[in-house]
Amino acid sequence: MTELSLDPSALSDDDSPRRARPDGDALDRAIEHSRRWLGSLDERPVPATAGIDDIASQLGGALPERGSPPEDVVERLAAAVEPGLMASPSGRFYGWVMGATLPAALAADWLVSAWDQNSGMRDATPGTVAAEELAATWLLELLGLPAGSGVGFTTGATMANFTCLNAARSEVLARVGWDVAEQGLAGGPRVRVLVGAERHSSIDLAIRYLGLGAPEVVACDEEGRIDVADLDFRLAEDGGPAILCLQAGNIHSGAFDPFAEAIEAAHEAGVWVHVDGAFGLWAAVVPTLDRLTAGLRTADSWATDAHKTLNVPYDSGLAVVADAAAMQRAMSVRASYLLTSSAVDPHERVPEMSRRARGVPVWAALASLGAEGVRDLVGGLVDAAHGIADGVSRIPGARVLNDVVYTQVSVAFENDDRTREVFRRILEEGRVMPSASVWHDTAVIRFSVSSWRTGPDEVRETVAAVARAAAQAPR
Repeated sequence: MTELSLDPSALSDDDSPRRARPDGDALDRAIEHSRRWLGSLDERPVPATAGIDDIASQLGGALPERGSPPEDVVERLAAAVEPGLMASPSGRFYGWVMGATLPAALAADWLVSAWDQNSGMRDATPGTVAAEELAATWLLELLGLPAGSGVGFTTGATMANFTCLNAARSEVLARVGWDVAEQGLAGGPRVRVLVGAERHSSIDLAIRYLGLGAPEVVACDEEGRIDVADLDFRLAEDGGPAILCLQAGNIHSGAFDPFAEAIEAAHEAGVWVHVDGAFGLWAAVVPTLDRLTAGLRTADSWATDAHKTLNVPYDSGLAVVADAAAMQRAMSVRASYLLTSSAVDPHERVPEMSRRARGVPVWAALASLGAEGVRDLVGGLVDAAHGIADGVSRIPGARVLNDVVYTQVSVAFENDDRTREVFRRILEEGRVMPSASVWHDTAVIRFSVSSWRTGPDEVRETVAAVARAAAQAPR
C-alpha cells in the first residue's frame, strides 16, 4: 500500500491545499465591493437594471473543468450580479416589507459567516449561543412579552409562524387527550384554525405545512382588523381544539387587530391565540403606539422577523411561545451523536437541527441601538410613513386609502388604469420603489416604510417622485 505524503514541499503551487482555503485577497475584494455597494445606495436607481439572462451569461456557461483563484471569482461575481440588484437597503425602497441592515448587524453577520458555527447545540458552540440567548432575553424585555418564554431563531416570519403554530397544534390536541407526536393527525380530533379575512398568506402556508387544512375565515373591518362579534359567533359554534391567528400590522393598512377583546374571547373558549407580528410586533416598543398593541402580550405565541423592522440581515425570524415547555415538546428531537445540554438546546425550539448563528446579528443590532435606539428606529419609520401619506395626499388625483397608524401607506388615483400608469412611471424613473397591489378590489401603490435610512430627505424625494409620475401620467 502506497503511503500518502503530507509534505507540503511535495506539492506544486497548483496542487497546494492552500488554494482551497479562503485567502485574504478574496476577503479584501469582498469588503471593497461591499463598501462600494453601500456607498452607492444614496444615488443609484432602486430597481435592478439588468435581467437574469444577461447576468447568467456573465457568470459563465458550463461548469469549468478547473477553478479560478478566489479573488477572481469574487471580482466576476460582483461585476455580473450588481446590476441585477435592487437597492432595497436604501432609504427610497418601499416595495415590500424589507428593512435595510444596520452597520453593527451587517458586521456581525460577516463574523457569523467567518466563524462558521453550527449554533444548534448549546454546549458545542457556547460563544454564539450565549449571544443569542442574551438577544432573546433583551427581546422579551423590549417587547414586554412574558419572561421565560421560549424564543427560537428561524429563517424568517413564515417559519416563525410555523414553529409557533406547531406548538399550538400539539398543545390544543394534548388538552383533549391526543398526542400528535405519537398518534399523528389521522383519526384525531379536528383542529380549527380561525384567521382574519386579511391575514398574511404566510399563515396559510404554515397551516398547510402542519396538515390542518383550510382555515376558517373571520370577517374584518375596512382596515383589515378582525371583527370580534363575528369571532364570538364562530367561537360559540364548536368547543373542540382550536387556534386563533391574530395580526399585528396589516400589509396594506398597517392596522392591528383588537387584541384585548379577541384574546379574552378566545381564552374563555379555551383557544390558543397566536399573533403574526412579522413587522408590526415591534410597535410594542413605542409607548405612543400602545393603543395598537393593547392586550397583545396576553396571547400564547408571537412571530416576527427582525429583518423587517429591526433592520438586521435576512435569515432573522423570531418565534416566541409563552409556554416554553410546549415549544420544546413540539420541536425537540434527541439523537445519540448530539451533545445533550443540561438546558434546552437551540435546535429544540426551531425546525432546523443545524443552522448558522442567526441570532448574533440580532444581538449586535440591539447592542448598538439600545432600548432608546430601538424606540427611535420604530418611531422614525412611523413618522416617515405619515410624511409620505401627508405629501402624497396633496398631489392632484391621489388618495391615501388607509388610516396610517403604523408604517404602511396605500395610495390610489382616480381609477385603476391611472394608478397603474403612475406606478409604471415611478419605476421607470427609478428614484423610489414602492410596490403595486390590489386592496378592496382597487389597484393601489403601496409604500412599506422599513429602512433605518428613510428620513426627512428621503420622504421629500419620495413625494416629489410620485408627483412627477402623476404629472406625466395621462388622466
